[in-house]
Amino acid sequence: MDDILSAIIGIALAAILMFIFPLITMSDRADDISQLTVKIATTEFAEEVKATGKISADGYSKFIQNIGSTGNTYNVELEVRVLDENPSRRLVSNSSATEYGENLYYSIYTSQILKTLEDYDYILKEGDIFIVSVKNTNQTMAQQLKNFFYTVVGRDTYTIAATGSGMVTATGK
Repeated sequence: MDDILSAIIGIALAAILMFIFPLITMSDRADDISQLTVKIATTEFAEEVKATGKISADGYSKFIQNIGSTGNTYNVELEVRVLDENPSRRLVSNSSATEYGENLYYSIYTSQILKTLEDYDYILKEGDIFIVSVKNTNQTMAQQLKNFFYTVVGRDTYTIAATGSGMVTATGK
C-alpha cells in the first residue's frame, strides 16, 4: 500500500516538474517579450510626438496596433501639459516686480485628445510636455498560472506597463 501511494505521489510530482513549471516559465518569457514590445512602441510613439509636435490619428492608431499585437488589452492614458504663455496668469515673484515667476502648465487628458483626433491632428507647441502611459487590463497566462498555484499576483494588478514622456521640441504644423 505504501508503495502505491509513493508511486502516485512520485508521478504527480513528475507531472508538475515536467509540465507545469516549464509552462509557467514559458508564459513568463511571453510576458517579458510583451513588456519589451510595449516599452519600445511607447517610447517610439512619445519620441515621434515630441519631434513632430503633433498627435496624429494615424500615428495613434499605429501605436495601438503595435501594442495590441502582443495579444493583450491595454489601458492607454495620454496627457499633454500645455505651457501657458499668458504672462498675466504667471505667478509673479514678490521680490522683484520686473521678473516673471515660473511657467504654468495646464493638462489635457486622453478623452479630450481622442475627441480632437476624430476631426484633426492634435497640435502641440514647443515647451509642452507629452506623457503616455500603458498598462495591461487582461490577465496574462503567467498571471493566471501564478494565481492558480500561489497568490502572488492579484486580479487588479498589471504585469505589463510602460511610460513615455518628454518636452516637445518642435511646434506642430
